[in-house]
Amino acid sequence: MLFIAKQHRFVVEYRSNCHQEQSSFMKKVKIEPVDANSVPAEWETFPGAAEDKVILYIHGGGYIMGSPNFTRMISVRLGMTTKMRVLSIDYRLAPEHPYPQGLEDCITSYKWLLSIGIDPKNIIISGDSAGGYFTLLTLVHLRNEDIPLPAGAIVFSPATDMAMTSESFNKKAPTDPILADIGIYWWVECYLAGADPFSPVVSPLYADLTGLPPILIQVSTSEMLFDDAQKFFERAKKAGVDANLQTWDATLHEFQIYDLPESIEAFSKASEFVEKLFK
Repeated sequence: MLFIAKQHRFVVEYRSNCHQEQSSFMKKVKIEPVDANSVPAEWETFPGAAEDKVILYIHGGGYIMGSPNFTRMISVRLGMTTKMRVLSIDYRLAPEHPYPQGLEDCITSYKWLLSIGIDPKNIIISGDSAGGYFTLLTLVHLRNEDIPLPAGAIVFSPATDMAMTSESFNKKAPTDPILADIGIYWWVECYLAGADPFSPVVSPLYADLTGLPPILIQVSTSEMLFDDAQKFFERAKKAGVDANLQTWDATLHEFQIYDLPESIEAFSKASEFVEKLFK
């Protein structure tokens, strides 16, 4: 698993570097490495970004790969669209660091933002895929620890059910060339390392969602994680959360990372969500 994970890591980093070299907007971005209380991270800033408003971004990668570099095409565009600074974190990965170590890094990073004087009302937590999973689970754990919650959260194609019980997980595989072709079936196992996938502190879908801040969920109806997103949305609404589910047909898992018309629309809708939060 470790050998294959390292191969995946090389490929996605190479792909991300190629995307960034071809993107004109990346020339406007200033990347600054930072230590967020022992969690490696980077500030992503650009002209016009508000100093006092921060997106804590948690990258995807199936728990076994990924980095702030890997998802800059999402985090930077989200920051530019919303005019917010981005703190993108490099949490620990499985199989070297299984649950709950990656989650602990997400929580530590949020607490670090509070410690440097960022008002929680000016923070949004966001993430894609596995990063969406960590985003939602971080909210649950912050609430459980009575830590002031952020203004809201934005998740792209989030995983929510570590037990993988959703029908779409198998039914949508033929229309999901991203997840179905690169081994998601073993990623969750090596991340959990024996942890109970039905536990409310492991899977956001089974957690008490009462009291969470507004959440925007974006997902493709063609992807394996569609049911994860939809079921979480339904449970969040029942718990009284101001949850919003936005869907796109016939597109990719994490389509926001690509230069597509759907991506432009998705970031525009995310910006509208943020504007409402800060009104």
